[in-house]
Amino acid sequence: MSRTKSALLGALVLLAGASGTAVAAVPSDPAGIAAIPCTVDYKVQNQWDTGFTAAVTVTNNSAAKTSWAVKWAYAGNQKVTSGWNAKISQSGTAVTAANETYNGALATGGSVSFGFNASYSGANPLPTAFTLDGVTCNVDDGSGGGGGGGGSDPSGRVDNPYTGAKVYVNPEWSAKAAAETGGSRISNQPTGVWLDRIAAINGASGSMGLRAHLDAALAQKGSGEEVVQLVVYDLPGRDCAALASNGELGPTEIDKYKTQFIDPIAAILADSKYASLRIVTTIEIDSLPNLVTNTGSRATATPQCDTMLANGNYVKGVGYALAKLGAIPNVYNYLDAGHHGWIGWDDNFGASATLFKQAATSEGATVDDVAGFITNTANYSALKENNFTINDTVNGTSVRQSKWVDWNRYVDELSFAQAFRNQLVSVGFNSGIGMLIDTSRNGWGGTARPTGPGATTSVDTYVDGGRYDRRIHVGNWCNQAGAGLGERPQASPATGIDAYVWMKPPGESDGSSSAIANDEGKGFDRMCDPTYTGNPRNNNNMSGALPNAPLSGHWFSAQFQQLMTNAYPPL
Repeated sequence: MSRTKSALLGALVLLAGASGTAVAAVPSDPAGIAAIPCTVDYKVQNQWDTGFTAAVTVTNNSAAKTSWAVKWAYAGNQKVTSGWNAKISQSGTAVTAANETYNGALATGGSVSFGFNASYSGANPLPTAFTLDGVTCNVDDGSGGGGGGGGSDPSGRVDNPYTGAKVYVNPEWSAKAAAETGGSRISNQPTGVWLDRIAAINGASGSMGLRAHLDAALAQKGSGEEVVQLVVYDLPGRDCAALASNGELGPTEIDKYKTQFIDPIAAILADSKYASLRIVTTIEIDSLPNLVTNTGSRATATPQCDTMLANGNYVKGVGYALAKLGAIPNVYNYLDAGHHGWIGWDDNFGASATLFKQAATSEGATVDDVAGFITNTANYSALKENNFTINDTVNGTSVRQSKWVDWNRYVDELSFAQAFRNQLVSVGFNSGIGMLIDTSRNGWGGTARPTGPGATTSVDTYVDGGRYDRRIHVGNWCNQAGAGLGERPQASPATGIDAYVWMKPPGESDGSSSAIANDEGKGFDRMCDPTYTGNPRNNNNMSGALPNAPLSGHWFSAQFQQLMTNAYPPL
């Protein structure tokens, strides 16, 4: 539970809550709130006997700034020991937090967030006054803002939206699954609804639009709680390293993205008719990680990704989506975090978390607009490798030196998601964030599933003989041969994990095996061609793709049958 000091419109009387937490008496008449020059939201997110972690969000309601400094004083013996996203100094009880070089700009109505760890002994009273550049601020009560993970979020959000809730079963996907031989075994499973082009909002080619899905979710909901899972996926220059999932918007069409894609989605989600639903949005898969791994001097770089890094439209688009959707009290934003075989390497791990923080504090967004992160979306990385660990050695050689692991620090998705969550908190995301893991196609069961470790002849025989993930290379992503359904969707399956989900509907293709003309903006990527011998992103290995695949998002019966056959746990 978070401790929040909230005050409005001048000096307020702090009262003692039942738990001893400081709360604020707010005047009943908030007239004149527009005249408040700045607001500060100070939260103690985590507290123990000798220390605490705090998060601070500052909103500037006066003229735009190119630099800023926030000051407050403690009434106790609190001492700041480390901080992030601000230069924090302390003299006696007085604390100053000044901008870093990258976040000095603070527009009118804009917000900036930073955090810190501190020590204390005895009591930890909350600060009672804050200034921004010498001007006294009041403290926002959060009644209209985003949440993100605190159990006492004033917006009414819960800590984990999946807890105690059913999850929406998409009737369109369910019908396709049920029409397959044996498909009725899983046709009642919840899957994500993909909003992957502007036309999908109102329904493309006769399919259900967003309102139709939300109405269907209300019908399924009954008297209980219901989660609806949406994939928001139409950035300018989308998926700059994979042609199969290229989008309809060009690299510079950020304004069209905002006004014709995000704004209409937000307007529908904000309809009071849907206020009783818990709406989970998966924000722009395969976008931000590309800026880390596929740009600059790296062998994996593409001109398209260099363009998106230079123009900033991935960061702007993600920030705008988080801000607009995060302003809706029953929306829970989960930002895409790649997968362990993408950002699990030292060069990518910390840099990705830092970039996600940049995006989450751009275009009016704050970390409070992020409920959590999702990993392995539409991918195949095994949830848990039981036959070897990253710490194993074979004849004195580390598992990290095997060709499969290749110096990665993680061998599976669960260990990566839990570690990456800690990294995200360390750069300033709320300590209450949760992770989702897409388990729709990472079961790797069937007759090829190993029953124990590989031979210890070499580190490669040990890893290759024991790994569940049977891909040729961890960089292979398109319609993988041998894949199976993974863990069924479930809430709170492991520490730090909000849910296992099937965000990618099983049976929907990743891309076509050969070029197919279309009006959906989708190109042909050789990684979907089973005869392709690879590129630097998969270390020049065969693609491992199934043959005769249709366009991405289209139904692929042969893949669906394979996923059921190789399901683990078995069907």
